Amino acid sequence: MMSYSAFLTEYGPRFLDGATVTAIQTVLAAILAIVIALVAGLMRLSANVVPRWVATTYIEIFRGTSLLVQLYWIFFVLPLFGITLEKFTAGFVAVGMNLGAYGAELVRGAILSVPRGQWEAAIALNMTGAQRMRRIILPQAMVIMLPPWGNLLIELLKGTALVSLIAVADLMFEAKQINGTTFLSAQAFGTALIIYYAMARFVITPAMRGLERRMRRRLSRA
Repeated sequence: MMSYSAFLTEYGPRFLDGATVTAIQTVLAAILAIVIALVAGLMRLSANVVPRWVATTYIEIFRGTSLLVQLYWIFFVLPLFGITLEKFTAGFVAVGMNLGAYGAELVRGAILSVPRGQWEAAIALNMTGAQRMRRIILPQAMVIMLPPWGNLLIELLKGTALVSLIAVADLMFEAKQINGTTFLSAQAFGTALIIYYAMARFVITPAMRGLERRMRRRLSRA
């Protein structure tokens, strides 16, 4: 039986390649999710019923249906309507749009959590709506929403594993391919598990905690 060290020596480069693809998918999906969450969250707070209805419909659909089904729709069904996305693009778009719907509610909740006195003070300073949001409300809302966003980004990382089902050569795709040729399930999926954990524990979590501390210091100076 192959030792684990020999297993890593032989298949380590493939796991590294897969982890790189997973990292890129995670970053691109996170950027998309953050943009969508901010826009949809603000639309949910709009006094205009049209953008509020559009945002609510989007959020309900993407939160209420499976990420896997959404991935299949984007990759397999949209081409029937003349919209074709390459598999790599379809992967991070599906994950980003799904997690963006959850993030939109975090944005909305954080903005509403800013004390009412802050809104009234901004109005007293004769700021426009955009100025109030950009200079007073959003910086405080950011501090409130960052901890749950850390959890959401970890969920996003794990969600990228589904892109292997449309043949994106990510970490899970490589693990399944290696398992299919070696039948060393414990080694293949155990290595994938360790890499996913390391990316969540030693990359995403410290980054979000560092950003949270930085935002708190900036807010206290302001």
